[in-house]
Amino acid sequence: MKRHGFVNWIKHILSTIDTSHREQAAGLTEFEARELENIFVLLLMGSFTGIPAPPSFIAAELLPHLQHEIKVLKFRAENASDSLAEMAGLLGID
Repeated sequence: MKRHGFVNWIKHILSTIDTSHREQAAGLTEFEARELENIFVLLLMGSFTGIPAPPSFIAAELLPHLQHEIKVLKFRAENASDSLAEMAGLLGID
């Protein structure tokens, strides 16, 4: 009987570790998606920040599809945070 208890305890520990790693991976993926949205908008609207922009006809054609990204860019500009500190927090670096 004690053997079954030990096996269940090991399964519980491994399950907890798996859940922890999955949550950390999900957090990193969300962070990366936000950063990729920012990079995409900066590439298209880079002339506002001094980055060479793509041809204007391409940016003009994509502009109607960028409503969400422009809102994100505006929000991030208003509430600028330290991305390096956020990444360090996600990775658990003290």
